[in-house]
Amino acid sequence: MFSGMMFIFAPLVVGYLIAVSNSKLLDQINAMTARLVFVILALMGLSLAALDNLSQNLQTILSYTATFFICLGLCNIAVLPLVDKLIPLETDAKHTQLPLSSMAMESLKLILVVGGGLVVGLMLPFDLSWVDTASEWILFILLFFIGIQLRNSGLTLKQILINKQGMCIAALVIVSSLVGGAIAAWILDIDLYRGFAMASGFGWYSLAGILMGDAFGPVYGGASFMLELLRELVALVLIPLVIRTRPCTAIGYAGATAMDFTLPVIQTTGGVRCVPVAIVSGFILSLLVPVLMLFFVSLAG
Repeated sequence: MFSGMMFIFAPLVVGYLIAVSNSKLLDQINAMTARLVFVILALMGLSLAALDNLSQNLQTILSYTATFFICLGLCNIAVLPLVDKLIPLETDAKHTQLPLSSMAMESLKLILVVGGGLVVGLMLPFDLSWVDTASEWILFILLFFIGIQLRNSGLTLKQILINKQGMCIAALVIVSSLVGGAIAAWILDIDLYRGFAMASGFGWYSLAGILMGDAFGPVYGGASFMLELLRELVALVLIPLVIRTRPCTAIGYAGATAMDFTLPVIQTTGGVRCVPVAIVSGFILSLLVPVLMLFFVSLAG
């Protein structure tokens, strides 16, 4: 049952065992990871083009995206204020106007890459049977590089364990997301473990979409990608609005992106005291995305 999970999970573990002290080499790995994400998202678009009944499948993708987004979001927002109440985080919040439009453009580029792959696949009459195999091999390389990035993120186990807010935020995001995933699976009448897998992306749209697409096909891959991307875009708007009064809620809704993409927004609007909490919670969630998602994928069969 776990053979498929271990086959995909192995490059992540191997990468995590590699410590890189050369900053230039680490920058090259980061750049290569970003390029591979663009390549594999373009292949996702090609996979969508190869589907029969494309219009119906696109409706399914939108339906899955909307259902999971609402269920996960409501469950997250329902419990995250508990951290603000029980373990309050003092902030030095600033009333700062951020160029959110420019940050949203970075997310839009990824949508255009998937859309570009879809258009190319529809317009050019060539065989697309090689796409799934190519995606799997690129996925292995991508997971290897992601493992190296996580190992060299600069966080020690001690730094994670002493940050109570960060750990509590991550724990509540995980539990509430799984509850939301179960509710969404019930509403959509799909396998429970597929619902858990969909709920385990925590905002990491590129990896979540790739893993779900590899496991269950382009419909689930596309829905997972859109779900997590939509979460990130909403987080960019939500964080400046609520971080002054409920910083832990704002950080938690950002999910895995709290340690990278949305971190500048958190730091600028919430102040430097929010940064360690965001990095710890984001790191834990980032580390658990492939672990939980591949685990539930293996149970779903």
